[in-house]
This record gives sequence, C-alpha cells and structure tokens, in this order.
Amino acid sequence: MPQWPPSARVPSRPVKLARALAAIGRTMITAGVLILLFVVYQLWGTGIHTRQQQDNAEDEFNRQLEANGLEELPEATNETQPIRNRRQPIPDPPAHGEVIGVIEIPAIGARYFFFAGVDLPTLEKGPGHYEGTPLPGQEGNAGIAGHRTTYLAPFNRLDEVGDGDRIIVTYSNGSRFVYEYLNTNIVTPDRTDVLEYKFDNRLTLTACHPKYSAAERIIVSARLLDRPARGGPNPQQGQTEQEIPSFEGESIDGDDHARTPAVVWGVAAAMVWLAAWVIGRAWRRWPMYALGLPLFLVMLYGFFENFSYFLPSSY
Repeated sequence: MPQWPPSARVPSRPVKLARALAAIGRTMITAGVLILLFVVYQLWGTGIHTRQQQDNAEDEFNRQLEANGLEELPEATNETQPIRNRRQPIPDPPAHGEVIGVIEIPAIGARYFFFAGVDLPTLEKGPGHYEGTPLPGQEGNAGIAGHRTTYLAPFNRLDEVGDGDRIIVTYSNGSRFVYEYLNTNIVTPDRTDVLEYKFDNRLTLTACHPKYSAAERIIVSARLLDRPARGGPNPQQGQTEQEIPSFEGESIDGDDHARTPAVVWGVAAAMVWLAAWVIGRAWRRWPMYALGLPLFLVMLYGFFENFSYFLPSSY
C-alpha cells in the first residue's frame, strides 16, 4: 500500500491539538502583554500628559502674573495667614478648559493648577472647578474635583487631610484665599447636594473613593478664613433657601465621554497589527514587526487614552 509522502501527510489529532493549544497560548500571551501595557499607561503614562498640561498652565499663569505686574508667587504653607481686613478681588472666570489658578494643600504636598470644568478632557490637565458653583474665595460653596489614581493623581492623599490643615487658592492677580479643614464625608456618586449652597463660605473637594474604584466619593469640606472676594459673577450670591440651584439628575463624576473614539482607535490598532502580521508572513517577519511597532504603539496609546474613560481605575 503506497505511503503518503511526508509533506502530504494529514496531521494527526495530537498535532492538531498541539497547534490549537499553541495558538491559544500565543493569544493569551498577547492579551497579557496588552493588559500589562494598559496598567503601565494607567499608573504612569497618564501622568506624562498631565505633567505637560501643568507645565503649560504654569507658563500661562506666569504670563498673567507678569501682565498684572507681579513676580512668581511663593508656595503656600500650612501657616499661610488669611487676609481679614479687606476684600481681595478675583479675576473673571476664564473660558471652559482654561487655567483658573493654583490650589495647594501643604499637608499632603499637593500643588496643582486647576481649570474651568470637570469634564474628562479637562480633568486630564489637573483639578477642575465645577462651573455651577462660585469661584474659590467667593461667597458660597465652591467645588473642585480631581483624579485620585491617574493623571498625576492630584487628590490621591485627600483622605489624609484633617484638623488644622489648610487649603490655599491663588489667582494670577495675586489674590490668595485660605481655607481650613472642616470635615470629610463618604457619599454615593448621586449626592450632588454636597455642591449646593450651605449658607456659609466653603470649598468642597471631590474625588472617587476608595482608591482604584468609583463606587463612592470622598468629600472634603473647608471653611473660608478670609473675607469673601469682591468681583466676578457668583451663581450663588444673594440666594434664599428656596432659590438654591439643584444638581438633581446629575452626578459628581463630570461629563460622560463618547465611546466612538475608543472604538476607532481600537480598530486602527488592530488593523496595524493584522497588516504587520500578514505582510510579515509574505515578506520578512521581524523587519515588518520593527516597522509596524511604532505606528501600532501610537494607535494603542490613543485607544488606551479613550478606553480608560470608562473604567473606575481612571478616577
């Protein structure tokens, strides 16, 4: 009986099984590498973008200082004293996404430029001001949100702020407002009443809680030690109890983010990977991988950046 030539033999079941297991193994290794890269991006990669934005904000803030005839202001400390004998002016609120001023919490070593808005692209730059609340220093309840685990994690140690600690906000016109810690509360994301007018002058800081989760929110409140500011529109000024604006139906997460960019970047990364694999089999594998890797990493970075908006670990 004639024998099949070696090149034409039908693979036995063990060989087929081995090939299938090898393919599954390669797939799992690839998935593991991608997950590891995403973790690296979350913990360190996001900070690269935020550091650049903070540097840009510092340059803009210093230009504003110079335009106001001021030099670079010294960093605040926990002994920074309030100004009680006069009302300091504050600048008009900037456009959405623009730098407002500097927020400092000396007790936890936090010093960041903060911006107008709490949507996700704005919070990538640093802490963001809830635009439905007064600016810090004004009468009423000013609100600021910040990330806790990613994008430099400006509010990472917010849970360590306690009695006697101060929070200082500085504007480019030289006005500086000092707040002193009041209390810390843990609430659900729908508790937007924490941002409403409390008939006193306070600052409310919000961040996700616990770390690496979005199940709850940590709320740190502080009372204004200075006299309230003069100037600038104030959405809570002159209100009565019946006129307090409500955040009902909203959340203290900020705005949602569209899913389309994540899908587009993900498909683009997959297409680059597939093209490199197909061309590599027809040409030369490793040279093709070397050529395709930089483009793949760019696409993967775009995918990670947009995909991370939907995960609690990004908060």
